[in-house]
Amino acid sequence: MNRRRVLTAALALAATPPLLAACGSGAAVDDTAPVGAAGGPKINIGPDQHRVRAAKNAKAAALVPARVRAAGELRVGVSAGSSPPLTFYATDDRTLIGVETDLATLVADALGLRLRLEALSWENLFVGLDSGKLDAVLSNVTVTEERKEKYDFATYRRDELAMEAPKGTRWHVRGAADVSGKTIAVGTATNQEKILLEWSEENERAGRAPVAIRYFQKNSDTYLALESGRIDGYFGPNPSVVYHVETAGRTRSAGQFSGGGDTVQGKIAATTKKGSGLVGAYAAALRAVMADGTYRTVLDRWGLGAEALTTSQINPPGLPRTF
Repeated sequence: MNRRRVLTAALALAATPPLLAACGSGAAVDDTAPVGAAGGPKINIGPDQHRVRAAKNAKAAALVPARVRAAGELRVGVSAGSSPPLTFYATDDRTLIGVETDLATLVADALGLRLRLEALSWENLFVGLDSGKLDAVLSNVTVTEERKEKYDFATYRRDELAMEAPKGTRWHVRGAADVSGKTIAVGTATNQEKILLEWSEENERAGRAPVAIRYFQKNSDTYLALESGRIDGYFGPNPSVVYHVETAGRTRSAGQFSGGGDTVQGKIAATTKKGSGLVGAYAAALRAVMADGTYRTVLDRWGLGAEALTTSQINPPGLPRTF
């Protein structure tokens, strides 16, 4: 069965990737959510974030182009969607919070600039870069060889995917054979969908059963199907899986993988228009906050310490075009 046939079989259910919804506001809302082991530390999901702040780094600030320095602010685009712990709305339904907003704060601090966040749809983030409306995008953007033609990248996290399974199951995923005959939900047009399709084809070539792929329109539908046993797993971004596993307590991580599959370790990066002159400043700012510990404090705060990098690279090898 080829990719077209796999997708056609699930066409009626095709939709956008499921992600955990943000908490709404209300009188009885608890402004904390658990991270780590049961009974462990909690994170603040209310509007008063008390964000980790960094000191200005003179060497990094000196790399900022004169036009940006004169404006005195860094215009950073983040996702308008609700995708905790990356970017989502606090309990007041107005304040943007998450690991991406915290890291953007550190970068702006290190560069000695005011941070101005712009919440936009995925496609409009790149429109904003192309038009000059934005100086950078911090929105879980993976470095790819195709994107490097138009954009410059300064890396700040490992791009990791994870398989989520019902709590209490013993299933663990290491590769194609482990998903043979399983029913798995995934988001359309994502790296994890490509990997899952490739695993399904590999299984068929080896005489094993393919994967039954399911697509859901709402994150709540995905998790209901997962927790009720109607699907065996959900293959999604590791940050979203980590957050849901720890906050809901009814599922577990059944395997973690590079967003680049077996070909390359995927990396998430601050993204800017190619030739804007800003990527060197971003890399320098990220290296500074990695060195002073504020970077790791932010990742640990959101349960993503395992995705930490030791340095920021400019335009490293990205996901190949054939991926």
